[in-house]
Amino acid sequence: MSALTATLLALFGLLGGIGISAIGPGGVLPTIGLATLTALTPAQVAGTALVTHVATGCAGTGAYLRSGELRRPQVRRTAQLLCGTAVFGTPLGILVNSLMSPHWFNLALAALMATVAGLVLMRERVSVAGHPARMTDVRPHPSAWVVGGVGGAVAVAAGVVGIGGPMLTVPLLVAAGVDMLEALAAAQAQSVLIAGVGSVGYALQGSIDWPLAALVGIPELAGVFLGWRIARALPVRSLRLGLVAALLVVAPYVALHG
Repeated sequence: MSALTATLLALFGLLGGIGISAIGPGGVLPTIGLATLTALTPAQVAGTALVTHVATGCAGTGAYLRSGELRRPQVRRTAQLLCGTAVFGTPLGILVNSLMSPHWFNLALAALMATVAGLVLMRERVSVAGHPARMTDVRPHPSAWVVGGVGGAVAVAAGVVGIGGPMLTVPLLVAAGVDMLEALAAAQAQSVLIAGVGSVGYALQGSIDWPLAALVGIPELAGVFLGWRIARALPVRSLRLGLVAALLVVAPYVALHG
């Protein structure tokens, strides 16, 4: 591997970590880097990406416990429901991945990128319309059926392509009326289960490249702490829109890659 490739993979990890804890949809960036810059198989891409999310998920969860969001009863309830569905949904995603060729894996990843871009834009539109993503009043969370459905669908998608929960869970929860920081907190807890269960599943297949996981995962972990500070101190609208632009630009390349 060239020094340039190694640097780019580390950068994907760093930006992914920032995105995970600052705005939610950032976990796809390590997967994109591994899929486009290496010769890994679909299972190796997903497995290697997922194992990097174990530490970042733990770090993010700890950060939101420290700041208090995860101590709120309704946030804790939502997080528990998301974690429960991850135990069953993630292995199903791993099974689907085992049936996919590299071509279909890249198509699925590109479609997921476009979906996330659309969800983030929808959230931004709601904010502009007068319902900001970050609220100061207490808002009720969706029913257990809604949260369970979101959690199950996200866990399957995460198992297929190797993303963390916040990428899809945060926009979906915010669209359902959950406060931005509370959605981020619950999704961080979910990501620990998704990454843990997924890592075990892919490790049993021998589908994790541990040196690459370290190369991507260490900067990603640093990015999570930086992103947590950004989420609490700075307006992140420009960061969200920049991520949308990047996803929409890169998605066609990912779809045609390999």
